[in-house]
Amino acid sequence: MPGSRSNEDLLAEQIEYYQARAPEYDRWFNREGRYGRGEEATRAWFTEIDEVRGVLARTALDRSDVLEFAPGTGLWTELLSRRARHVTAVDASSEMIAMSRRRLGRLVENLTFIKSDIFTWTPDRTFDAVVFCFWISHVPNSMLDRFLATVAKALRPGGSVFFVDGRKEPTSTAADHVLPADGDELMRRRLDDGREFTIVKNFWSPTELEGRFANAGLAVTIGQTEHFFQFGVGVRPD
Repeated sequence: MPGSRSNEDLLAEQIEYYQARAPEYDRWFNREGRYGRGEEATRAWFTEIDEVRGVLARTALDRSDVLEFAPGTGLWTELLSRRARHVTAVDASSEMIAMSRRRLGRLVENLTFIKSDIFTWTPDRTFDAVVFCFWISHVPNSMLDRFLATVAKALRPGGSVFFVDGRKEPTSTAADHVLPADGDELMRRRLDDGREFTIVKNFWSPTELEGRFANAGLAVTIGQTEHFFQFGVGVRPD
């Protein structure tokens, strides 16, 4: 990782950032405040969100036992919980888990939340599907193979994988944010109250990601929307 900071210190700051950001996280998704880039960009954003939701809808999740990493405020957990038999959601932020509970209401009866550092948590059983939305870009390059090995370990043979994350599009983030330069994986993020944090933000090519998944024993095909999103769908082969 660039610089002298350890992964441990950087990831601790990343967790702190997402705990602090929880109350304003959905402003990014809804294109509000600093994240608004005009009506045309907002229409394109939600058109592409619908495209990704369509991919998720075609992924084999119905009546499945699903593991979700980094559920955040529950934007995607809600979609999963309406289809799955049960969702186990792992997140390091108690604030994000609390917001997800509020969003989901009675649907939480179908969920188990686990507050844990994703990088140290290990599954004690297998699942029918593993999902992670807007998480893989926050995994340091040096820790990606280990994370994908955890995904593979958590999946039963024939189980499904789905993820979505952002492409390197400057208008996808706040107007006062600057995306990392090529070859860098650190990004400075600012909250609405002015506090700043350094986090991991990686952008991988589809070819590289497919190869990293394959090295973990997962057959995943990567797709991209026109501007904003990258997604992957695949299986752990029998």
